[in-house]
Amino acid sequence: MKIIVPMAGRGSRLRPHTLTIPKPLIPVAGKPIVHRLVSDIAKVLGEPVEEIAFILGDPAFFGDDVVESLTTLAESLGAKASIYRQDQPLGTGHAIMCAKESLSGPAVIAYADTLIRADFNLDKNADSVIWVKQVDQPEAYGVVKLNDKSEIVELVEKPKEFVSDLAVIGIYYFKDVAVLKNELQYVLDNNIINGGEYQINDGIKRMMSNGKVFVTGQVDEWMDCGNKNVTVETNTRMLGFLQKDGEHLVSNEVIQENSTVIAPCYLGEGVTLKNATIGPNVSIGKGCTIENATIKNSLIQTKTVIKNATLDNAMIGNNAVYDGNFTTVSIGDYSVLE
Repeated sequence: MKIIVPMAGRGSRLRPHTLTIPKPLIPVAGKPIVHRLVSDIAKVLGEPVEEIAFILGDPAFFGDDVVESLTTLAESLGAKASIYRQDQPLGTGHAIMCAKESLSGPAVIAYADTLIRADFNLDKNADSVIWVKQVDQPEAYGVVKLNDKSEIVELVEKPKEFVSDLAVIGIYYFKDVAVLKNELQYVLDNNIINGGEYQINDGIKRMMSNGKVFVTGQVDEWMDCGNKNVTVETNTRMLGFLQKDGEHLVSNEVIQENSTVIAPCYLGEGVTLKNATIGPNVSIGKGCTIENATIKNSLIQTKTVIKNATLDNAMIGNNAVYDGNFTTVSIGDYSVLE
């Protein structure tokens, strides 16, 4: 089994956090999004993963440190890491074809801006499985249309009239991903473009028209990391899941002085708390200092200092300094203070 992970986008909806760090490497509940996603998929598959292919963007942004992180992730799952580059943002289909050398045999394709919780048996009798989640407002999503055999016969983007309430979440299984590769090559060769880009859906539609059988795989939870608010919400939900799983979330190296931690919270190595109330639903990365502050429902990355503050629904990046008693301010592009 292989896992193919397109992650070349720069995550403009999550600025300013993605100005210096690719969105898939932003930590949620103390672990980068892509690390959680790939690890959870490997767990669901329940079989050895031999290769994980990552499609990255500009090397100036997705640099050697990113490659090293992803290689370590793959090796931790007993797999080989393959690194490919998408030098132009030409769509999902184009991104997948940048990894054409790895497109053979059974494979899962997963876009690295979402997280899942799932526990089901993969239907390997079908040619493909498309992961879906039942949603309340299907008109806001791409959905699948099923026949009376519960097979997928059509993909419909943001339907104005009801088609189904099963939204496509961006994770796919192919019994032989080489079939998709051949159809996407046709899409590229014939310049079939939708929304100004080459789309995976056009390859999938060609597979369907050639009689390939597609079925659904439903996830229990689907969590988006598209913008700041939903990423903070995802952090909250993930902390709750990890707490139920009994995962140890607070490092033994946290220094506390006259402080209270209200679970669930993730506190990384070297976090220092002084006169602080933290939680619930807060993640604080390693090396942060929090002093004279109350923080809840928030995500703070690494080596940041926060003083004299009351924060709720906040997301703060790396190496930041925030003092609620500020009189002098230095704020970069795309920053938001509300």
